This record gives sequence, C-alpha cells and structure tokens, in this order.
Amino acid sequence: MQRLKRSAVPVEQTWDLTDLFADHAAWEAELDAIAHDLPTVTEYKGKLAQGPAELAACLDAQEALTKRLARVNAYANFRFSTDGTEPSYQADNARAGALWAKVAAATTFIKSEALALPLEAWIATDPAAQAHKHTLQNWLDAKPHTLLPETEAALAGLSEVLDAPGRIYNLSKGADMKFEAAQDAQGQAHPVYEGGPQLSPDPVLRRNAYAAFTRGLNSYKNTYAATFATEVKKNVALAKLRGYPSASHMLLHPHKVTLDVYENILNIIGQELAPHMRRYQKLRQKLMGLDKMMYCDLSAPLNPAEEPSVTWEQAEEWVKSALSVLGEEYHAIIRRAFAERWIDRSDNDGKRSGAFCNTVYGVHPYVFMTWGDRMRPVFTLAHELGHAGHLSLAGKYNRMSNVRPPMSIIEAPSTMNELLLANYLLAQPFDGKVRRSVINGLMGTYHHNFVNHLLEAELQRRIYALAEAGKPITEKTLTGTKGQVLAEFWGDAVALDNGAALAWMRQPHYYMGLYPYTYALGLTVSTAAAQAIKEEGQPAVDRWLAVLKAGGTLTPVELAKLAGVDITQPEPIRKAVAYVGALVDELEKSF
Repeated sequence: MQRLKRSAVPVEQTWDLTDLFADHAAWEAELDAIAHDLPTVTEYKGKLAQGPAELAACLDAQEALTKRLARVNAYANFRFSTDGTEPSYQADNARAGALWAKVAAATTFIKSEALALPLEAWIATDPAAQAHKHTLQNWLDAKPHTLLPETEAALAGLSEVLDAPGRIYNLSKGADMKFEAAQDAQGQAHPVYEGGPQLSPDPVLRRNAYAAFTRGLNSYKNTYAATFATEVKKNVALAKLRGYPSASHMLLHPHKVTLDVYENILNIIGQELAPHMRRYQKLRQKLMGLDKMMYCDLSAPLNPAEEPSVTWEQAEEWVKSALSVLGEEYHAIIRRAFAERWIDRSDNDGKRSGAFCNTVYGVHPYVFMTWGDRMRPVFTLAHELGHAGHLSLAGKYNRMSNVRPPMSIIEAPSTMNELLLANYLLAQPFDGKVRRSVINGLMGTYHHNFVNHLLEAELQRRIYALAEAGKPITEKTLTGTKGQVLAEFWGDAVALDNGAALAWMRQPHYYMGLYPYTYALGLTVSTAAAQAIKEEGQPAVDRWLAVLKAGGTLTPVELAKLAGVDITQPEPIRKAVAYVGALVDELEKSF
C-alpha cells in the first residue's frame, strides 16, 4: 500500500514540461542567459527622464526578461511540487528563486525613477506611455507608500530572506514531515500523507490516519509557529515602514478592495452561513452512521453506497460538456488541457498537497492536483481549469503586465467552473443517488471556499490584530485562536479536538498575504454570475467572457459589475449564503 515513486508514475498522469524546456540542460542554459541579459534592462538606469519613449522601451525590455524568468521559475517550481524530496529539484528551485531576487533588486530603479516623472501627463498624452498605463497607474497608486530608491533596492535584494518563512514551511512540509502508517478495520497498514487516507470513506482508517497525521503535525508545531509568527511580524513591520495604518491595509492594497469589502465577506458569511453548515454536517453524520461528527469527518466522502465512483475518463467527459456553454474559444482551451498533458494528476511520494494552476505567459497553463475516483475531485479539476481558461484568454488579449487581475477576484473564474459543472450534472437524468452526490460535490465547493478558507481568513484577522497590538505570536496563541474560531462556527455540530486546532499548520496560504478571503469573495461573484447564465443564457455568457478577457485592465469592483455583481454591497453575499441553505434543504428532503 505504498505510494509510487515519481519515476514509476504512468506518463499520462503527469504534465509535459517540454513545452517549457526541451530538457534540464536547456533550462540550465536559460538560467545563465537571463543573468547575462540583465543589462538589457539595467542599461536604462538614469535615462528614464529622457521621455516617455525611453520609459516605454525600458518597460518593454523588463517585460521581455520577466517572460523568460517566469518560464525558468515555473519549470523549477513544477518539478519541486511533484517531488519535494528530490535534492536536485530542491536545489534548482532555490537557484530560480535566487535569480528572481537578483533581477528584482537590479530593476527597482525603474519604479523609483518613474515616480519622479510626470507620469499622469505622459499617460494622458503619449501612446508609448499609454501602452503601459496599467503598470504606471499601479505605481502611482502605491506612490505614497514607496520608499527611497536605496531602501526599495535593499528590500528587493532581501526578497529571498523576506520570503523565507513560506519557503521553509513548504520545504519542511513537502520533504521532511513524515507520518506513521494507519490501519484500517482489517488491520491493513496504509501510508499517511496530506490528502491521503484521512479522506477515506472507511471511518476506522480515516480516524486512525487523522490521529497519525495529528501526531506528525504536533511534533512540528513550535517550528511552524515560528515561521507563521515571522511572516506576520514581517508584514506588520513592512506596513509601518511604508506608512500603512496596518498590515491588513498594506496587504489589501494590491487587491484593490477596501477594508469594508474584506470585513463584509468575513462577517456576513461567518455569521449567517454557520446554521446551514451545521445542519449539513448533522445530516452527513446521520448518513455516514457516525457516533459523532469529528473534524476529520467534515470533508470525508459519504459511505460507498451513497458515493458513486467516478473515473478520470468520465470526469473529462463531464467537464468538457459542462464548460461547452462558454463557447468554442474557451472550450478549445479545455480540450487542449486534456489532449496535451497540461494536467499533473498523479499520487506519488514527495508530491505536495493541494491543487493549483500556473499559467505561463506565452506557453500555456499547467494544472496540478491529485486525482481520486470520487465526485469531489471532479469539482477540483473544473476549478483549476477555470484558472486555466481565464488566464489563457486574458493572455491572448493582453500583454503580460495586464494579464492578472488583482488577487481579490482571481477565484471567481475558478469557482464559476465548479458551478457550471454542477448545473450541467443536475440537469442530467441521473438517479437520486448520483444527484445527491453532485449536490454533495457542490456543497464541497462552498465548504472549501466559504468555510475552510473563510475560517483561515478569520484566523489571519485575529492574529494580525494581536501582532499589531504587540502581542507575541506563539504556538499556544495560534492553536488556541484556531480552536476558538472553529468552535464559534461549528457549535455543537462538530466534536473538535487538538488536531482541529492544529489546522493552522496545514495551509500555505498564510504565507501569501491575505489570500484566504479571496476564495469567498470569488465564489460570491461566481454564484451570482452562474445563476445569471442559467436564467439568461448567452447574454450572461457574453458578459462573463468579457470579464475573463479583460484580465487585469479593470478593478475588481469593475470586473464584478461587468458580470452584474456589486461586491461593495452585502446583498450578493447574503444571496450566496441563502443558496447554500437551499442546497441543504434539498438534501434534507431527498433522504
């Protein structure tokens, strides 16, 4: 029952990295070439005041180098993600990170020099400057918090050090942390790893695996508390250095949403969703025949009699069919993802947990996940392909610097695909068991985004408040606060234990700024937009495609309004929560 080594994984379950580099030697050569070509950008140092043409030429050169750097970084990161235990992958990932830091430090002069120029006038009158309007406007927005050129260069040069908490966490979790095997009801031993038998439908194996996983986490809790605390303290210190009222203000600034939008998401969902989710988990407890609903049971599949198996081939057919509603241009991207091995779905030793999509500009997206023959992974697949379709279209219609919208809205296209999948499957003539499985899969979408990630965001809110007040951030603080957040949400519906309180150790999002809340904001937008597609058809599809093609050229508020959603108001949030309640109502009536 051992996991495969990466070298033993069937090739069709892996992604094809030759679209990035023909082989490792080609990657190595490009790594050296980028360092050699850095002067193509730095030669403009001290010359930007000569005029908008000179500034535009410098930005063009920077963008060209960044495209190459993104490929180099992606190749190293992708290999490390698939097997964090491989020393050569660890080394290459570190080398790519070092090169990124070197380029960032050497090119900080561009922003510093540009902010001393009459950028507003140039943007208004000069075509060369207008081509880089998005970048320049972002710099102008951040100007009040931009430091002296020498300080900015020093901070960029320290980027490897400043990013160390997240890097140490990911390296330790991916390569060092090991867990005891767990036994099932027949005494068969199973290897334990993130996303492993803790999700088994067998309650004996699941709870034994969860106990083993918790013991493994417990042995690292002080180390990870130190990395978490360092990340928080770093952001608090940088916010003060840059003159922000708080770290939250600083971290939300590039998201281009106000503190009110952030607070509305956390407050409304945290308070109004809890009763629906408690009902849902009590129903699941009954259906699963459990004596009590433990934290490790929350995302477990129902018993096999209620959870039909889904093959990869069936999932591919469903996803393709569901997403055809978005038209041929979008659908062609999805077909290529399957046909050209853009997706890594293996389950092998050393592979990091979770799922992601990284779209390499000028190449194509790469999707990372671990496949399991159940309904929920079908939704995960659709989710990551939502990122792929979005950023492929954005890349087709925008230059690299305009592709990505702010982080606050990035999860709307991904969750939209989950909702389109659900709408498609619920319209099929399936029997009651399959229909319930689909609704449970959709409930997994809301649990993942409106519960798991939202409660992560609530933990961040409380921990940053403590740090801003000068309170020490220790393992006891993190574990106690996480336990309190969970208890407030779940009430008596879930039996919480020490493993639940250690959930703060399981998520790399804490090292990505205020990322967790964006899942809930994105799902709020996609819930409303998906309903519009269901009710209006093509006009709503056209609006959504316009959102995807806009990339980062509009603000999150503008993008959401283009889709027909006003994220500055609480009403869309409440409607999304009410929709979850309606799903629970249907499940309760179906049994």
